[in-house]
Amino acid sequence: MELLLVTFGALFSIMNPLGTVPVFVGLTQDNTKKERAVIAFWTAVDVLVILLLSFFAGKYILSFFGISLNSLKIAGGLIITSSGFALLTGKFREHKGMKRERVQQDIQSRDSIALTPLAIPMLAGPGTISMLIGYNQEFQIISEITIIVGAMILAAFSIYLILKSGHYIVKALGASGINALSRIIGFIVIAIGVEYMISSVVSILSQVDF
Repeated sequence: MELLLVTFGALFSIMNPLGTVPVFVGLTQDNTKKERAVIAFWTAVDVLVILLLSFFAGKYILSFFGISLNSLKIAGGLIITSSGFALLTGKFREHKGMKRERVQQDIQSRDSIALTPLAIPMLAGPGTISMLIGYNQEFQIISEITIIVGAMILAAFSIYLILKSGHYIVKALGASGINALSRIIGFIVIAIGVEYMISSVVSILSQVDF
C-alpha cells in the first residue's frame, strides 16, 4: 500500500493534471460535453500507454545508451526539479512548450489533441518518463511491479476524471485557485526531484572507498 501511494503521489504531482486543466478547457471550448469526455478518455489512455512503455522498456533504453541508474536518477531529478520550479513560478505551460500562441494555433488546427499536446508533453513529459525508467531498475519483484502498474492505472483514471470535469473545475476554482494548487504541487515536485538526486548521490558515495 505504501509503494502504491508513493508511486501514485509522485506520478500525480509530476504530471500535474490540474495544471493541464486550463489548456484542456481552452482546446475544447468549442466541443460538446460528450466530445470533451471522449478526448479526456483517450488522453488518459495515451498517458497510460506512455507510462507502461516507459516502465517496461526502461532497462532496454538504459542498456542501449549505456546509461547507469544513478546518472539517470540525477538527470531525472534535475528535470523533475525544473518542472517543480516552473509550477512554483507559474510558468508550467512555457516549461512544457505550450505558449499561449501555440495553444490558439492548436485550437484552430488539431482534429485530435489527446496524444499531443495533452498526453505529450503536458502530462507524460521527460520527468515522468525518467522516473519510471528508474523505477524499472529499482523494483524487480512481481508484486512490486504489479503495484506500480496499479498506480499508473490509478493515475491515468484520475487524469480522466479531472479533465472530464475540467470546465466545472475552472468555474469552481477559477484561474487563481488552479494557480494556487499548482504552486503547492510545484513545491512537492521540487522535493521529489531533490530526493531523487540525493538518493543517487548517496548510492554513488557508498561505492567509493575513502
